[in-house]
Amino acid sequence: MHCQVQDLDTLDRRLIDSYQRGLPVCTRPFHAVAERLGTSEAEVIARLERLQSLGVLSRVGPVFDHARAGASLLAAVAVPEAERDAFAELINAAPGVNHNYAREHDYNLWFVMTAPDGPELDARLDALEARLAAPILRLPMLEGFHIDLSFPIPWAELERT
Repeated sequence: MHCQVQDLDTLDRRLIDSYQRGLPVCTRPFHAVAERLGTSEAEVIARLERLQSLGVLSRVGPVFDHARAGASLLAAVAVPEAERDAFAELINAAPGVNHNYAREHDYNLWFVMTAPDGPELDARLDALEARLAAPILRLPMLEGFHIDLSFPIPWAELERT
């Protein structure tokens, strides 16, 4: 489904603008958001679900420092181009996989896998490697960088385009 900026009302826009970062870390984060925006928790949840279904939001949730939240690494696999989508589905179904994307490279599927600890991460990668019947290139992070991807949205300019 395709969404036009005109399809987003003031509350949608405030929700998007206010919580690109700083989502409350508490038992009921959407209740805290709702209080700040002057609406109900159910309304916030319904709007987030709608915005995700429209493709406006790809993900709602916190971002953790991987070193504090367990283990993770960037991985890649070379698969036949004609079967790339089928392999991507297998990768996406594996526990702990996120950020799966195609690249123009010999290693044409790249993904991040996470786990509670290093041994579990290795076990997950080994299991996926066996399921794919293809070797997985394992690229552990040597140095961390934080890229803040939040930005102000120029709603008025978007409406003119």
